[in-house]
Amino acid sequence: MSTYLPTIKQLQYLVALHEHNHFGRAAEASFVSQSTLSAGIRELETLLGVTLVERSRRVVRFTPLGNQVVAKAHRLLREAEELSDLVQASGKPLSGELRMSVIPTIAPFLLPKILPRLRRERPQLKLFLREETSGDAVESLHHGRADCVLLALPFATGEVESAKICDDELMVAFPKDDPRDPPEIVSPGSIDEGRLLLLEDGHCLREHALAACNRPELRDNATMIGTSLHTLVQMVDNGLGLTMLPRMAVDAGILRDTDIVARPLKSKNANREIALIWRRNSPRSAEFRLLAEELRAG
Repeated sequence: MSTYLPTIKQLQYLVALHEHNHFGRAAEASFVSQSTLSAGIRELETLLGVTLVERSRRVVRFTPLGNQVVAKAHRLLREAEELSDLVQASGKPLSGELRMSVIPTIAPFLLPKILPRLRRERPQLKLFLREETSGDAVESLHHGRADCVLLALPFATGEVESAKICDDELMVAFPKDDPRDPPEIVSPGSIDEGRLLLLEDGHCLREHALAACNRPELRDNATMIGTSLHTLVQMVDNGLGLTMLPRMAVDAGILRDTDIVARPLKSKNANREIALIWRRNSPRSAEFRLLAEELRAG
């Protein structure tokens, strides 16, 4: 057995560099100076006796062996996180630090109703929130940057456990007095694909909306442009088309002070399941289920 082993910090620096592909951004994400991060990675290379990263003035390129080491480092860091979770799970439930990623089509509409009560009733819980698209949030979960994720299903999550929070209906939003004003309940066949505005890649709501309509041509003709639901609402309010919104956003007042009407979509798939997910076999599973109960009670 080698006398000298890589440190957790060295592996964290290497993973951060691989994720950001830039020494400055990786150092910023690691809360250290660029020289500290660079020195840590060089120490790791010296320790292992190999080159993991090819450096030039403009390009950071990982060697094939470097990519293999990064993959292994992800697993080791996740194991270290789970060791910490094991210790924390032995203490009082919902106390200490908990890192939760939340997707942007949920965060501003659900959390304001829940967090004040959670802070009041669980004062020992230090909840660190990070807003990410579904894909990035799931990646953060499996790489140990997040302990749990609040997102909408269905979505490809890998090996996780989950707890359902609620169902959320999809609605069609369009300008008031639109000459093509649909009836009280909108059928997917009545949606003009040339006017449909959806969120860009990376947002699961886009896939949920397309699945609800079950019209393949919408995928080709819909405008994938919005970076947020608020952006889409502003575009619809300016007469640029129509969009789909989750009912929780409508109920939270996203259409306030606009000239937009929102009506239910008549489709068996016109809803999404809001759920809390976490890594399978996590020692904090019971704690996450308790958190899910708190979120349902909000």
